[in-house]
Amino acid sequence: MSRDVLLLREPDIRDLLDPSACLEAVQRALAAYSTGQAQIPSVIALDVAENHGEIHVKAGHLRDGPFYAVKIISGFWDNPQLGLPALNGMVVVFDAKTGAPAGLLLDNGFITDLRTGAAGAVAAKYLARKNIGIVAVVGSGAQARRQVEMLALVRKFSEVRIWGRDPAKARACADALARNTVIPTCPFAAADSVRQAVEGADIVLTVTASREPLVRAEWLEPGVTIIAVGSDGPGKQELDWGVLERADKIVADSLPQCLQLGEIHHAVQAGAVTEGKTSELGEIIAGLKPGRTSEKEVIVCDLTGVGVQDVAAASVVMRRAQAAGRGEKITI
Repeated sequence: MSRDVLLLREPDIRDLLDPSACLEAVQRALAAYSTGQAQIPSVIALDVAENHGEIHVKAGHLRDGPFYAVKIISGFWDNPQLGLPALNGMVVVFDAKTGAPAGLLLDNGFITDLRTGAAGAVAAKYLARKNIGIVAVVGSGAQARRQVEMLALVRKFSEVRIWGRDPAKARACADALARNTVIPTCPFAAADSVRQAVEGADIVLTVTASREPLVRAEWLEPGVTIIAVGSDGPGKQELDWGVLERADKIVADSLPQCLQLGEIHHAVQAGAVTEGKTSELGEIIAGLKPGRTSEKEVIVCDLTGVGVQDVAAASVVMRRAQAAGRGEKITI
């Protein structure tokens, strides 16, 4: 028996998945995950060390949802020198009732990019102070820009400082954000050091592939929210474990996953924190655990990326594509 599969390419996917819809989908998915209404398997990680490449395979299912999905994303960090994008990927969507293939989303990593930014914005929505001024960004790649753009959906801010290992890239990131007028009249500037970027900041966003700590506890102000995005593998680390030791609250997107990779994993291994000091972002969204309870709390949110975020975003794309008659049907 032949079956039709919906083929969607990046331009269609960008049209169908807007930032606000992605943020709402990710918020619902995280709450579902932390309340037992979703499933994810362990992440499959593969390194192609000789070509400076890494591949992640993530999957997820939201209970009673129409689809489940498997996402393959790769980062080959030398590609820009070859005139190629660093990120590539696709999402394969299946019918949750029959297991039949339903969609092939050739997004080139766009869904991962947007849902990662959305998760950072959700974290800020529930954990950051209502009134913030300075945002520090540690990292200057595409996800650094995405995090600031998505943050602007949930908070106003008055200054953004960006640090990158390559000062020219940090300046380019700041210039790109200024041209996009994410926040009108907000100054965007490159910082000379990580310390210069984060001292006095109300929100610190870390979006690097660093394998050594970049942010130290003594640079942070009371009331700061640190949203760590880059440590999505066991060898990666952006925060000195003293940052988590100092924190009043530590929040994970998935605690089991963050105990295997990410910032919490390093702090627990160092004996700086215990599992009892942690909660999940979905528990806070669902009202099962408190978020920020004072203006002085230091809160760390460790975002390693959860497969239910991908299925939630992909499901938005599929529903909208089917309703609008977008994409190409291929018979298998």
